[in-house]
Amino acid sequence: MKKILICGLPGTGKTTLAGELKNQLQFKGYTVTWFNADDIRNIYDDWDFSAEGRIRQAKRMRDLSKGLVTDYVICDFVAPTKEIRDIFNADYTIFMDTEKKSDYEDTNKAFERPIQPNYTITAKAAVLMVPFVIKDLLKDEQISYQI
Repeated sequence: MKKILICGLPGTGKTTLAGELKNQLQFKGYTVTWFNADDIRNIYDDWDFSAEGRIRQAKRMRDLSKGLVTDYVICDFVAPTKEIRDIFNADYTIFMDTEKKSDYEDTNKAFERPIQPNYTITAKAAVLMVPFVIKDLLKDEQISYQI
C-alpha cells in the first residue's frame, strides 16, 4: 500500500485532484481508498483548526490509513506544517501550489511550503495533470523482465 498526501492551502484544488486521481487509478485496475479531511472532520465532529487540532487530524488521517488492504490510500488535507506532514508520513506527496494565500489568515500564517514534494502542481486546471502524476507515481512499480 502506498500512502499519498495531497496538501496545500484551502481552495487550491486538493479534493478535486484527489477525486480524479482516485478515478484514474481505479480505471487502471488499482484499488484505492480516499480520505477527505472535511469528510473525516465531519464524521468525528472535530472542527478544531488550532495547532493541536491539526495535529490530531494528521494522526487521525494516518491511523485511518493503517492496515488497509488497498493499493493506494489518498488523503487530501491542508497539512500546513512539516510537523504535520511528518506525522502523516506519506509515501508520496503532491503539493497544490495554485494559490499563494487562502481566505483563512491563520492558515496562511501557519503554512510552510513542503520541501521537495514528489510532485508540485501550479496549474489551475490541476485535473489535467493527473496522467502525469500517475506516470510519476507508477514509475517505481514498472517491472522489466529478461528472457
